[in-house]
Amino acid sequence: MRSAWHHGFGYFSILAGLMLVSVLSPGATSSAATDGASRHLEKVAAAAPVAVCLPQAQIARLATRRLARLVIVDPVDEGDVGSLSREVESGIGGIILLGSDATPAFGDELGQLLALAPVGRVPLVMLDEEGGAVQRLVTDIGAVPSARTMGQTMTPAAIEVLAKSVGTKLRHLGVTMDLAPVLDLDGAPGPNSTDADGTRSFSASGSVATADGVAFARGLLSSGVLPVLKHFPGLGGATGNTDLGPAATTPYVGVDTPWVKPFSSAIRAGAPAVMVANASVPGLTSRPASLSRTVITGLLREKLGFSGLVLTDSLTVPSITAAGYSLPEAAVAALRAGADEVLFNAAPGEVAPDNAAIQAAIVHAVVRHKLSRARLIQAVSDAETAKAEVDACGP
Repeated sequence: MRSAWHHGFGYFSILAGLMLVSVLSPGATSSAATDGASRHLEKVAAAAPVAVCLPQAQIARLATRRLARLVIVDPVDEGDVGSLSREVESGIGGIILLGSDATPAFGDELGQLLALAPVGRVPLVMLDEEGGAVQRLVTDIGAVPSARTMGQTMTPAAIEVLAKSVGTKLRHLGVTMDLAPVLDLDGAPGPNSTDADGTRSFSASGSVATADGVAFARGLLSSGVLPVLKHFPGLGGATGNTDLGPAATTPYVGVDTPWVKPFSSAIRAGAPAVMVANASVPGLTSRPASLSRTVITGLLREKLGFSGLVLTDSLTVPSITAAGYSLPEAAVAALRAGADEVLFNAAPGEVAPDNAAIQAAIVHAVVRHKLSRARLIQAVSDAETAKAEVDACGP
């Protein structure tokens, strides 16, 4: 299913009658139209071969430490991307751009950095370019309205056009993944110390958030940038901001729980990647969702049928440390739970030692049979398949 959007672009004119959301008033949608389009796209994807950057047989021959490098996403300030040269040369799986101080030479600097990657192992380059309060490259991309403003003033068709424009500019700079859209249901103010979402959410209405989020994601993917649905299984109404401390979602009562449904709809439509939240989920798990096999493998993979790339939210936030996990321990726990790539924050001087500690913990877990090598191989394979969807394999 993960290739549905990618292989379905040539069919969007045919889908005009199905995707009635494009002609409805802002904030309105038709669930029947959305479901019909999703089913059509699934049929397109089923007939199309799934490309990969690095075949699984070749991945399986890599040393365990090399596999460990490929599941790590290192943070770097966008104003100093060259500081990550050693890590990129070693073959890490991804780079997350932080800050908002990119220089006019950012695109060239990023290109020089990626040229250092081993042949065939160019990392994913990701950032949070959501619009509104969360933008990284305003100088290059231009101001983008918040998801809340989009949901209140734009049709899904207009949102898709906007997202395609944003994605085109990102890809021109060398960015291959946008950690957006936010599919959480939230109508409150924010983001703030008690609510991580606020205006980052399209709407408190499930139908609006679904139609608008899918449109944003489709626009990104059509420009060659991987969209990432977040924060699974849904942070709307959580008891706090997980970046500042422990928090819990509202209770889970099954796959029809309202805040799960936007994710399940987007997954049926072919979403290629999902980020998992750091909140606990009453009714499913008392540990952070990003470290829970019940959430990632049980709910996301098995019940919702997602077969794409799974990323953690940052594993160095207080909600993770309060649960008793160091960064290396959290990385191993997330991989065991079914995540494919682990994200973290660190000061520039701490990135290399943190990367080394995560690698060592993964290798140790495999040697001690606490983490299967097969799980590690699958994680890398999921990332390689995702990269191929947007032709980000590199030379």
